[in-house]
Amino acid sequence: MRKRAKILLVYTGGTIGMIKDYETGALKAFNFDELLQKIPELKILEHEIDTVSFEHPIDSSNMDPGCWLQIAETIAENYEEFDGFVVLHGSDTMSYTASALSFMFENLHKPIIFTGSQLPIGDLRTDAKENLITSIQIAGLQKKGKPVLSEIGLYFEYKLYRANRTTKLNAEHFQAFGSPNYMPLAESGVYLSVNNQVLWKSDKRQEMKLHRDLCRDILVLKIFPGITEDTVNYMLSKKDLKGVILETYGSGNAPNFKWFLDILKDKISSGLKIVNVTQCVGGSVAMGNYETSTGLKEIGVVSGKDITTEAAIGKLMYLLQKDLSPKVFKTIFETSLRGEMS
Repeated sequence: MRKRAKILLVYTGGTIGMIKDYETGALKAFNFDELLQKIPELKILEHEIDTVSFEHPIDSSNMDPGCWLQIAETIAENYEEFDGFVVLHGSDTMSYTASALSFMFENLHKPIIFTGSQLPIGDLRTDAKENLITSIQIAGLQKKGKPVLSEIGLYFEYKLYRANRTTKLNAEHFQAFGSPNYMPLAESGVYLSVNNQVLWKSDKRQEMKLHRDLCRDILVLKIFPGITEDTVNYMLSKKDLKGVILETYGSGNAPNFKWFLDILKDKISSGLKIVNVTQCVGGSVAMGNYETSTGLKEIGVVSGKDITTEAAIGKLMYLLQKDLSPKVFKTIFETSLRGEMS
């Protein structure tokens, strides 16, 4: 007899967990202990579903590393008891949270699927039911009694993506997320089709490990035409600053003004870690292809290759806590740890 997968549903907040009060028109969170009553379709699923909710569900705009840890701890505490996990999360910062957790969990052997919705679960035209039901199905996929997926995914509007490859592209369409530099892990149509060739393969010989400590002393500096010396100098002189995500043009290009390169060189020599990521939705940093990126490469700026800003933030927070030398940091950051870069 086929084993029923046990799935833990973790509700953090967000539109998917809301239901409309038709007297007032306001959205309010509903009790997830009554989930089966609100979504009777879940009774058809062959999986066993348990639920847990944040005591005080939050809007995803208020997510921070403390909330990430709360989600991670919830999963870690229940890791042995369940076969898969589904995290319900507001869509605005879902890619940030899911990307960060991909670095916090090392040697993950079970699926953690993030999902949400653009409309509340009680709305007539909601996308919440399909996103939730299919996410649970995906989290419960097994082959020979073992989970098919062993990574963190993000499911939205018929597609499952590697979470640390995603970014939110649209605030109004149901197809809110994209993964420009990596193909979907699975697609839901008449059949649920899994692309087994692109799934992340964790080391089955190693036990799962949760990294709890993240460094928050970072910032994102987006380059724009007209950025001034005073602005760059002011931002990079922030007290206790340890890391910077430098969002550059195209394939990693930035102004090659002497003042700009001198500031970066001085900060790098003082121990600041600077990572170059592209502002483009798709594509990769390739420092040295153009004269306007050669200087960045020469002074020791780290290449983020085709990593998203969301994943770069999580990876930077994770690695800065390891107290690595500049050379080792550069080598590790430029290496794919969880499938986050090509």
